[in-house]
Amino acid sequence: MNLEKLYKMQFGLDQHIEQKHGLVEEDLFDRKILALLVELGELANETRCFKFWSVKPASDSKVILEEFVDGIHFILSVGIECGFEFKEEEMVEQASANSVSEQFLKVYGSINEFRSTKTMSVYTRMFRDYLDLAVMLGFTEKEIEQAYIQKNEVNYDRQQKGY
Repeated sequence: MNLEKLYKMQFGLDQHIEQKHGLVEEDLFDRKILALLVELGELANETRCFKFWSVKPASDSKVILEEFVDGIHFILSVGIECGFEFKEEEMVEQASANSVSEQFLKVYGSINEFRSTKTMSVYTRMFRDYLDLAVMLGFTEKEIEQAYIQKNEVNYDRQQKGY
């Protein structure tokens, strides 16, 4: 996955939104963290991994991927907010949880830790935790990058239409 490319795309979208909505001087960090947590919850809801009481299957893979990519937008955005940018090769492999539900909890924890510390090392771990979730959900880096690019275009289009 070309993270440099995605960072540049996200930076452009963030600038566009902040200028359009008069938010250039605002500290948006906490709102972006909350948005990331909400998106993570929406993703969990689509996977239904925690719904032990229900027999209804998970949403279609395309829906789940789109929700996953919404989280990528906000992970990139909070990194930009903190002045971070890094390349895929800087990501250190780490062990993922035993189940998708456990991995979701791991991601929630690393997001909250990042909110408290705002350090590059915790940011990198949070991003890696999120990408480990993608692997557990069966998504490749290529699929994620393509879906990100498509959703980025949708987000620009929404801004043009007064979303």
